[in-house]
Amino acid sequence: MDRRLFLGLAGVSLAAPSILRAQGLPDRPLRLIVPWAPGGSVDTIARLFQPRLAEVLGRAIVIDNRGGASGATGAMEAARAPADGSTWVFVYDTQATNETVMRLPFKTMEAFVPVSHVASGPLAMVAHHSSPFTNFQQVVEAAKRAPDSLNYATSGVGGLAHVSTTLLQQQGGFRMTHVPYRGGGPAVQDAVAGHIPLFMTNVVIVSQHIRAGLLRPLGVTTSSQSRHVPGSPTFASQGFGGFEAPTWWAMMTRAGTPEPMVRLMNEALVQVLNEPAVKAKIEEQGCDIVASTPQECGRFMEAEIAKWGRVITENNIRADS
Repeated sequence: MDRRLFLGLAGVSLAAPSILRAQGLPDRPLRLIVPWAPGGSVDTIARLFQPRLAEVLGRAIVIDNRGGASGATGAMEAARAPADGSTWVFVYDTQATNETVMRLPFKTMEAFVPVSHVASGPLAMVAHHSSPFTNFQQVVEAAKRAPDSLNYATSGVGGLAHVSTTLLQQQGGFRMTHVPYRGGGPAVQDAVAGHIPLFMTNVVIVSQHIRAGLLRPLGVTTSSQSRHVPGSPTFASQGFGGFEAPTWWAMMTRAGTPEPMVRLMNEALVQVLNEPAVKAKIEEQGCDIVASTPQECGRFMEAEIAKWGRVITENNIRADS
C-alpha cells in the first residue's frame, strides 16, 4: 500500500466519528493534487494539514504531486477530474499568473470553485552568505552598472516571484537576468550551494537557511516588515514606494462540484488550519494562516489575476521568457 495512503487511513482510524461522513462526500479516499514537486512550499504546507484534515473529514487523503509548467500541469489534471468531490487541488500564486503567461485550455475562475485562501506570506530576495550584497540597493546599483549581467532565480516563469521582480525592475529602472527553475526545491538547493547569486522566493522553503545564516535576506514583498524575516526591510522602504506582492496558497476544486461538498470541505479545512498545533507548524515555516470563506477566496483570486495580468502584459512575459 502507498505509504501516504496508509498514513491517511491510519489517521482516519484514530479519528472520532465524523459528522461529515454521512453528508455527501465520496465514500473513498480523496485526492489532493499538489501541482508541484515534493520539497517546495506547496507540498510542505499540504503535508502539514493533510493528516488532521483526513481525521476531521473521516476520509483518507492522498497527495498526488503533479509538478510541471509552474503549476499548470497539475491544474490541468484537476480541471479534467470529475466534479464529484473526490478531487481537490492545492495551488500557489502561479494560479493567478499562469492564465496570462500561458495559453491554457481554461480560465481559473470558470474551471474551478475556490474553497479557501489557506495562507499568505512574504516573498524575499535572498543572497548566499558569501555574496557581496548586504542590501537590495547594492543589487540595484550593480544591475544599473552592468544591465542583464546579474542573475536571479525563481521557482519558474510567470510565478509571482518572477512577475514581482519584473515590477521591481520596471519601477527602479534596472535589468537583471531571470533564471527559472522547475520548482522551489531545486532552486533552493542551488541557492544554498552558492550556485546562483540571488533568489526571489517565498520564505517557507528558505526560512531554515536564513536562520542558519546560509542565506541573507535583502528585502521582503509585504507592505510592512514581516515577523518571518526579522530585521529584513521591505522593498517599499528601499525606494519602491507602494510595492506589495505577498505570496499565497489556496485550495480549489472543479467547477460543478456540489455546493454542500465545497462548504463541508471549507468548514473542515478552516477548522484544521485554526487548530493551534496545525497553525503553529505551518506558520513557523514562514507564512500566516488566512483560512477564508470560499467567497473571500474567490474575490481575492480575481483581484490577483487582474493585478498581475496587467504587469505580465505590460512587460510581455511569456512562458518561454
